[in-house]
Amino acid sequence: MPTLILLRHGRSTANTAGVLAGWTPGVSLDERGAAQAATLPGRLADIPLAAVVTSPLQRCRETLVPLLAARPEVPLHTDERIGECHYGDWSGRKLKELADDPLMDVVQRYPSGAAFPGGESLRAMQDRAVVAVRDWNARVEAEHGADAVYLMCSHGDIIKSLVADALGLHLDLFQRIAVDPCSITAIRYTALRPFLVRLGDTGDLGGLAPSAGTLEGRQGRPGQEGQATVGGGAGAP
Repeated sequence: MPTLILLRHGRSTANTAGVLAGWTPGVSLDERGAAQAATLPGRLADIPLAAVVTSPLQRCRETLVPLLAARPEVPLHTDERIGECHYGDWSGRKLKELADDPLMDVVQRYPSGAAFPGGESLRAMQDRAVVAVRDWNARVEAEHGADAVYLMCSHGDIIKSLVADALGLHLDLFQRIAVDPCSITAIRYTALRPFLVRLGDTGDLGGLAPSAGTLEGRQGRPGQEGQATVGGGAGAP
């Protein structure tokens, strides 16, 4: 079965503003996000990609521009099933405001029971993403062989939920996983089990250094009791 490279979009204007974007239109990469995207042709230069599949959202499509410009032979497909979680009434709101909502405690402690008002549940989000990956695995293998590699450009919570599925983790544990903007996660699927071979690889270890003060959107930052950032956060400073 194929190897899947999961690419989180580059840092967005919503990430730096501390806003939960969801499916809000017009959310683009910020200056750093564009710079992150520009490194992708080099980072993936040695990987023969059979296909690229993207979330329809602007920040994902913008992330792929440099890679596809360098690799025009790689076919691009769009799949709404790997689009961001539908956060409903939470979309477009500041994460600081949402921290006081009683639902946030459910999202943090019992995500499999979390359903966003006017949106979808985290379980439904994971279900559609997992089905999409299974479908693309079968399609890519049929068209390109079992050793093929393909890439999906998606979002933090989607990627975390796919990693949890690959590791056989209950969705309630997926908040323990962190994937920074423009990070690469790779899952090699086999007939017996998936293997997680990369997780959140950016090639930059700067985010491991102690931070002076707090950083909006950074997992486990001081004073936040290790809460995960809904939507994925802005990554290292």
